[in-house]
Amino acid sequence: MKKTLILFGTFLLLIITSCKEGKKAQEARMPEQYALEDLYNTKSISASGFNADETKILITNNATGIYNAYELNISDTTAIALTKSTNESIFTTDYLPGSSKFIYSADEGGNENSHLYVMDRKGTSPKDITPWKNSANSFFGWSQDKKNMYINSNNRDVKYFDLLKLDTISWKPTVLYQTDSDLSPSLISKSERYIALNKSITTDKNEMYLYDRKTKTTKRLSTDKEANWNPMAFEKNDSIMYYSSNEDTEFSYLVKYNINTGKSEKIFEDKWDINYMYLSENEKYHAIFINNDGKNKVLLFDHATGKQIDLPAFNDGDVTNIIISNSENKLLLTVGSSTSPANLFLYDIPTKKLKQLTSVLNKKINQNDLVTAEVVRFKSFDGKEIPAIYYKPIQASKDNKVPALIWVHGGPGGQSRIGYSNSIQYLVNRGYAVLAVNNRGSSGYGRTFYKMDNKDHSNGDLKDCIWGKKWLAEQDYIDPNAIGIYGGSYGGCMVLGALAFHPEEFKVGVDLFGVANWPRTLKSIPPFWESFRKALYDEMGDPYTSDSIRLKKISPLYNYDKINKPLLVFQGSNDVRVLPIESNEIVAGVKKNGVPVEYIVYPDEGHGFQKKENQITTTKTTLAFLEKYLKTPKK
Repeated sequence: MKKTLILFGTFLLLIITSCKEGKKAQEARMPEQYALEDLYNTKSISASGFNADETKILITNNATGIYNAYELNISDTTAIALTKSTNESIFTTDYLPGSSKFIYSADEGGNENSHLYVMDRKGTSPKDITPWKNSANSFFGWSQDKKNMYINSNNRDVKYFDLLKLDTISWKPTVLYQTDSDLSPSLISKSERYIALNKSITTDKNEMYLYDRKTKTTKRLSTDKEANWNPMAFEKNDSIMYYSSNEDTEFSYLVKYNINTGKSEKIFEDKWDINYMYLSENEKYHAIFINNDGKNKVLLFDHATGKQIDLPAFNDGDVTNIIISNSENKLLLTVGSSTSPANLFLYDIPTKKLKQLTSVLNKKINQNDLVTAEVVRFKSFDGKEIPAIYYKPIQASKDNKVPALIWVHGGPGGQSRIGYSNSIQYLVNRGYAVLAVNNRGSSGYGRTFYKMDNKDHSNGDLKDCIWGKKWLAEQDYIDPNAIGIYGGSYGGCMVLGALAFHPEEFKVGVDLFGVANWPRTLKSIPPFWESFRKALYDEMGDPYTSDSIRLKKISPLYNYDKINKPLLVFQGSNDVRVLPIESNEIVAGVKKNGVPVEYIVYPDEGHGFQKKENQITTTKTTLAFLEKYLKTPKK
């Protein structure tokens, strides 16, 4: 299992953009500077599926400042609101097959106890179809006849997620697989006979099994070698399963497994990780997603012949998702870029016609005033080459030196990659360079690089950030005396660690819900991560053993007395991954040093800030803090 799917995760606002190396740099000039509200007056949109006659699309949209469900009409691209929540973020799942009703998920204030709801598009009261208190529930797919919905739920035991089937009339649940061990359901075949199971061993190794519900037998498919195995798709005939693995290689590849013969065949590989395979409804097409140096590469194939099918080209565009309609004639593409949030495009496969369905960037914003990101690499303390995503302000020059930020992603094991960020573009527009370091331990750069930080956190990975700062300081348009560090979640811990363990390197730190006390955080892992807890302990250290000595040593909280640079901290009250006490105590400790400390707590957020109002406050406060404490005053 990827570290990007576990403990702290990569905060949505920290996911950033990249482009091919060698892109011509923008000429130094003074771009128009935009009000923060203008940048945030863009929409964040994602698509969930086509309606029955493929004339409409179910989408999630934060146009009102909070995520709600909308329906987009393909013919005229207009959209109507289906929900009007003002408190909780609503994320669409799919249309209810054969109906105008739709499914969405929502939790309470970011507490991650998501429930699934069914609602009529007429706006009648939604029905909670997972009405179990203190439970987390997620959509797992539809049955082949579309009369049942599969979900994962920890209703029975908060530590484990069972695979349930709900009929779409009464919504009465039936248990298909009860999870009482480290084996977790990952995929179910269309006939419901086979369930692919995963077992986390370490963050670099898992095991994959195939459970036969007919014979009640479980067969191990993975080997004993250190590798990751991820089920991806079943064919309808119950004879073929597809999965990815990085066994004996640096990067994962795609495998076709014959259930009847037990033989595996490698069918596709690239020089980067195969992240995902998507099989269309009637198996006419399959798509493969490749993590290409932090940027998605999506390939479409005729499934029967294996012939690749051309897709539209998008300049500096990154296809982050595709949905193939049930008729298999329409392809819905989600495409973002360095300078625009993701838009939706409809591609008619037979006619090869492309239609843009959304235009989410505020029309007041000239994309030429935004910065196209660049992939750069620099040598770290030990000569290791470290990849990073770089935003150079348009106005930066030898005669106009600018301040800079090292930007640290979440994790451990996250990756800074493609995707639009209002906060980054705003800071760069205001003249701050941003270097998003993919430090050792980041995913996407091979298994060796991925495991380099195991039980070495706050050492080599943190030094990578410091050497990134040194790279910035070498650029003749960067003010070497005005470089700070910014990060969220695990990246927030890196911010605190940089200030505590290397107090003279960075001028300021901005920490979003970062870990301050590792023993406590690892002991307070949410119970629904029980199946992964041992793997995480293997990587980070077991807080109930002698590992706790090292964990305490690398915890910023026990070294707060060394922090002597200004600190800005943000925290969500409902965060279950990094508890509010982490930020509360580090703030209290650093204040004792007489150091400027600013602290904002959002009572309606969890691990990551979903509400646009809070995102604006975060970015606006950050800029004011940087202007006051980081930027060198002009003479």
